[in-house]
Amino acid sequence: MIESALNKIADRILDLDEASLAGLWEKYKNKMEHFDASKEWEKAVIIFFIINSVRVKNHIFNEQIIHFQNKQPKPKKAPQRPSALKLVKS
Repeated sequence: MIESALNKIADRILDLDEASLAGLWEKYKNKMEHFDASKEWEKAVIIFFIINSVRVKNHIFNEQIIHFQNKQPKPKKAPQRPSALKLVKS
């Protein structure tokens, strides 16, 4: 049951846009840094780390894509034939 709930939460989080979350990062960082023994503070901490999780996930994903693309063989360029144009005057 817990794993199912976490999977549903993860699916919902994956639907969130990092750019939209970035605007909320500072707000929840500030709330988290000003401790008070409330449910709101606890939620702020969770939200802050969700935002960071999405950022880290995207960073790792992008690094892996770049790494994968660099491992792919580069397409060979067609051999260039000499130009039929000649420089007459410079």
